[in-house]
Amino acid sequence: MLDIKLIRENIEEVKKRLGSRAGGVDFKKLSDLDKKRRELLQQVEVLKSERNKASEEVARLKKAKENADDIIKKMQGVGDEIKVLDGEVNAVDDELNAIMMTIPNLPHESVPVGKDENDNKEIRVVGDKPSFGFTPKEHTEIGEALGILDFERAAKLSGARFSLLTGAGARLERALVNFMLDLQTEEHGYRETLPPFIVNDESFRGTGQLPKFKEDLFKIEGREAYLIPTAEVPVTNIHREEILKEKDLPIKYTAYTPCFRSEAGSYGKDVKGLIRQHQFNKVELVKFSAPENSYDELESLTLNAEEVLKRLGLHYRVVLLCSGDMGFSAAKTYDLEVWLPGQDKFREISSCSNFEDFQARRAGIRYKKDGKKNTFVHTLNGSGLAVGRTLVAILENYQKEDGSVAIPDALVPYMGGVKEIKPE
Repeated sequence: MLDIKLIRENIEEVKKRLGSRAGGVDFKKLSDLDKKRRELLQQVEVLKSERNKASEEVARLKKAKENADDIIKKMQGVGDEIKVLDGEVNAVDDELNAIMMTIPNLPHESVPVGKDENDNKEIRVVGDKPSFGFTPKEHTEIGEALGILDFERAAKLSGARFSLLTGAGARLERALVNFMLDLQTEEHGYRETLPPFIVNDESFRGTGQLPKFKEDLFKIEGREAYLIPTAEVPVTNIHREEILKEKDLPIKYTAYTPCFRSEAGSYGKDVKGLIRQHQFNKVELVKFSAPENSYDELESLTLNAEEVLKRLGLHYRVVLLCSGDMGFSAAKTYDLEVWLPGQDKFREISSCSNFEDFQARRAGIRYKKDGKKNTFVHTLNGSGLAVGRTLVAILENYQKEDGSVAIPDALVPYMGGVKEIKPE
């Protein structure tokens, strides 16, 4: 959530920086409500000041054994006025917060202005495209021929957009999770955590999924709770309504979780295969940083996620998202896109974002700066990586003409020494 003071004092600049991201936000109503709230608060303060002075006068009169009934009666009326005004303030607060919750974050000055993915900026390309002496196949064909990937039985169990991994496929998924967690904890200094997979609505508001993206979530019937769409939600909320110690920053967590997404609005897109599923596994990276260091932390977080791709020998690129392609809560985002030869294109496998104090303001996550002032932290997160999409990349990049798939060297120890998946 943005600072209302920032909007109040720089409303035209805020509108300009948000650009198309601010579509649907009624800034006039927001300004009117903000003005009304401040006027009501001023009236309340005047009445409270009057009541305090009267209380002192009543105490003086009683001490002098003089009658204070008239003042007491008058102050009862003032108390009633304060209650009425407090109720009006609360009503305005609710209306104001409802609008504030729908305003996206301001893009960082380094973010290119644009409308969609066509305006994104390629930052770097790493590695080379693999060459084949045959026409490479897509992961669906490879996995089904190997007998490790079964969409038909998954549909029987759960419907469309689910998958069933068996044998070496299931083991490869598990190997990837363990490899990613070990890399981040043992070499990059992240603390592993295993959060709940069902989280309350307050946590979703804290990270920005609610109220705007409610249709993308799977709600638990009879409860104000949802299945998590990413570990970002529970892990960021670990420190909700807490005041952290400056000396502990940055705090770095990594977590493996399954993720659940309704994929509302994506009908007709990526209906085949593992790219866009209702349930998938992911290893997440989350940081809590002092504001002055958060953009350095974004660069290091992105490199930490990239290292997974490097160790697996996968060709990829890093793309800086434009203002119109960023997520609701992000101030700056890098996408990692891995090369998929079977599809002959790059596909996103990780998004690494700095949210500045946008999430921390919503979730009440602060630290005591210089041991004195409570200041909102900056939060960051990124996929390190989406496990299913990494499995896709391995199947397509390491496929052989006979239908077998080689195992990247970094994963062989996690596969019990198995170096190749052969057709069953």
